[in-house]
Amino acid sequence: MAQQTNDLEAVRALAQGYKNIRAEIAKVIVGQDQVVEHLLIALLAKGHCLLVGVPGLAKTLLIKTLSEALDLKFSRIQFTPDLMPSDITGTEIIEENVSTGGKSFKFVHGPVFANIILADEINRTPPKTQAALLESMQEHHVTAAGHTYTLEEPFFVLATQNPIEQEGTYPLPEAQLDRFMFNLWLDYPSFEEEVAIVKATTSPYQPDLRQVLNAGEIVAFQELVRRVPVADNVIQFAVTLVDKTRPQSPEAPAFIKNWIRWGAGPRASQYLILGAKTRAILNGRHTPDIDDVKALAGPVLRHRLVTSFNAEAEGVSTVQIIDKLLTDAD
Repeated sequence: MAQQTNDLEAVRALAQGYKNIRAEIAKVIVGQDQVVEHLLIALLAKGHCLLVGVPGLAKTLLIKTLSEALDLKFSRIQFTPDLMPSDITGTEIIEENVSTGGKSFKFVHGPVFANIILADEINRTPPKTQAALLESMQEHHVTAAGHTYTLEEPFFVLATQNPIEQEGTYPLPEAQLDRFMFNLWLDYPSFEEEVAIVKATTSPYQPDLRQVLNAGEIVAFQELVRRVPVADNVIQFAVTLVDKTRPQSPEAPAFIKNWIRWGAGPRASQYLILGAKTRAILNGRHTPDIDDVKALAGPVLRHRLVTSFNAEAEGVSTVQIIDKLLTDAD
């Protein structure tokens, strides 16, 4: 009973903290409310995000602002074709003891040893280097020179891709894309938002950010998310929705069999439920409903569906397919 009472108080504290975080981020970032919500959901659900957007939409500034409001260590890695795995994870150097003259190896931590990692243009680097980051994402540790080093919690990776320039890139394979909880699309600001952005960024105004939460509190909230109860009908809705994306499934509609080559795997169902639980408590509710699952179906599914030649020939996108699935589910 004491645990339940504490959890109810924690839900109230998190809902208030969420409002405060959004208020702090709004001091720096104009608009992008849904992206901010999805980033916080992924962070608290122990997921990672793939952010797709053209240059100049404040991706780096958004993540840096989030890390400041949460008092987390931030690290940015610019992915390039010549980047090596050791440039991410760290490397061993020979260190000489001044007093004895003896030499020994010392491991120097790479930029992956932070709480929030911005992996900028992850598709610019070869698969070997991509794999070094993806191992850290999955295992929350780094292996170097036969030793394993545990990463600090919380550990949150946000990888970006530029949708325009595809020359000289190394697209992430489907198995690696599946490790990202959300695929978030950053769109251009509205006219009014762009006016506000220009006014704010061409004046001497410097926002004073206030720390809202810290690493220990975020880890506690991540554990709280796992304890949130979910009704069976919500889980069944999520699993049924994912199952319908698989063309070989007997439950798959005709348009899925026509437009989809490969559907989403079990990770999609897991992330739909984890995301729904997190979204519910961020809004002060103690259990998620089907609407929470529907709200997150887009970012969870759109990078997990492989369209067929028929869909490409007809100009049908994964977003349209997901929308049709949700419409049919009503």
